[in-house]
Amino acid sequence: MKPKKVILSAVAGLGLGVLLLPGLALADTVVSPATTPVGGTVVLTATTCDPNSGDALFRVTGPNRDENVRSTTVAPGGGLSAELFTAGFTLGTYTVTATCGDGTVQSSTQFTVTPIGGAPAGSGGRGDGTGALAAGGTLLGAAAVGTVLLLRRRRAASTLA
Repeated sequence: MKPKKVILSAVAGLGLGVLLLPGLALADTVVSPATTPVGGTVVLTATTCDPNSGDALFRVTGPNRDENVRSTTVAPGGGLSAELFTAGFTLGTYTVTATCGDGTVQSSTQFTVTPIGGAPAGSGGRGDGTGALAAGGTLLGAAAVGTVLLLRRRRAASTLA
């Protein structure tokens, strides 16, 4: 492979990794727990909403829901949070999207409502960023490895010349 192509590939991988990692390293919307029985409670948190810019609005959609939950409660780790009681919810998966008081829309995440005595409550669910976060890390790693290999190849070529 020509050195120019290797450099271009390394730069492209590095650039994509840098673009994907910062925004996704911080989850915007978190639901905890990710699985709850009917009548359970989940905590919805918009981690990057500034409490000074107004209320967060969580939109919950699913098998039998399309409702908004407003929050003015400051979350312990930052952002705004609200509790959602799942009595009357149909079994299934629900999607939660938060909008901050300043109008910024956060990432969406999901939680699942199970039958009472069904699956145990899971740990908190995060936004869809985990796959992209892994992809960003892989791109950064590939760019670093490509750069190291290119530099070694250039050094070897310069000592032979």
